[in-house]
Amino acid sequence: SHIYKKNHDMTKSWKGKTEQLLRVDDHDFTMRPAFGGPAIPVGVDVQVESLDSISEVDMDFTMTLYLRHYWKDERLAFPSTTNKSMTFDGRLVKKIWVPDVFFVHSKRSFIHDTTTDNIMLRVFPDGHVLYSMRITVTAMCNMDFSRFPLDSQTCSLELESYAYTDEDLMLYWKNGNESLKTDDKISLSQFLIQKFHTTSRLAFYSSTGWYNRLYINFTLRRHIFFFLLQTYFPATLMVMLSWVSFWIDHRAVPARVSLGITTVLTMSTIITGVNASMPRVSYIKAVDIYLWVSFVFVFLSVLEYAAVNYLTTVQERKERKLQERFPCTCGIPHSKTMMLDGNYSESDANSLAGYTRNQMVLEEEKQEKMVVHLAMSNESNSSRKRGLKGHVGLRIIQNSHAIDKYSRLIFPGTYIFFNLIYWSVFS
Repeated sequence: SHIYKKNHDMTKSWKGKTEQLLRVDDHDFTMRPAFGGPAIPVGVDVQVESLDSISEVDMDFTMTLYLRHYWKDERLAFPSTTNKSMTFDGRLVKKIWVPDVFFVHSKRSFIHDTTTDNIMLRVFPDGHVLYSMRITVTAMCNMDFSRFPLDSQTCSLELESYAYTDEDLMLYWKNGNESLKTDDKISLSQFLIQKFHTTSRLAFYSSTGWYNRLYINFTLRRHIFFFLLQTYFPATLMVMLSWVSFWIDHRAVPARVSLGITTVLTMSTIITGVNASMPRVSYIKAVDIYLWVSFVFVFLSVLEYAAVNYLTTVQERKERKLQERFPCTCGIPHSKTMMLDGNYSESDANSLAGYTRNQMVLEEEKQEKMVVHLAMSNESNSSRKRGLKGHVGLRIIQNSHAIDKYSRLIFPGTYIFFNLIYWSVFS
């Protein structure tokens, strides 16, 4: 018991001295310092701890920061021989005057309270005060997506006094641009943080007057590699895949139609997926231009085959009419007629002997149709095989429609030209 009496309760003793030194109960702290006099200057500095997220859909960003205020309140001055400051937590803040700074255009914000309120108050003997808080704020950012995803966005976090105009409270950056500090480890998955800087200006409200407003500005440049892999490369490959139909026989209707429909549906899926993760803006984005031009190329490849198929049908109809009108073989003895549709028997294949390749080429060039007059002969098996091989090669060449031949050059050339213009304008 002797030891207990000797070590008396220092907490109660210090509390009494603190209240006496700060004289909290002797003043009315509902009014600002130097009330009725000139505006009280309040310096501000910020340390950004993290930039948590950027949302294109909601057009906002989330930031965690340390917000510090500096001002002088002579009512809190206290005598000190060592000139040392006193530090308190958030419980004393409720008893004294502090600046009523808020975040303009803020959607959500809160002071961290784990394990206790993240608030610090430091009072110096001459009455200078440092007030610090750890805050997470989600604020609006007006983004321009006209160059998305090759864009850069500039967002700002705005601070302002809610009640006191510039005649009562003057907010300013304590050390200019040096008032804003950032953690070196700040990084975002889709953006590269280019720079942070501070500005300030006056804001006017028609009902209340002029207020000092501070801005924390930061510029973000979007990483393009993700969108190259997820959007641009797949769209380009779909366009190139649609060109394969130009090399397929125009009579292979199921192959060319299925290829065209597949590429069109895939492009529609890519466009839908990109727009689902974007806000519904009323203007055209850069990615929309690329995707819709690619979609047009894929769609035109389908229309190209429709034109080829239609013209081929019209041409065959004319040829049948000519055959009905002139059924003779025009003086070629010992011959017969066979349609080269790939469905012929062994006896038909054997009949290829004796009809040389040069004769076939001349005949095809004259008549422009898929009917070949094959003369009957009794040559050896080797000559028959050579004749059949040359005939199949001619058949493949002849089955390419003129529109397909031109499309093989026009489509790739036009698409390459579009890509050169697109990347030179937006990159």
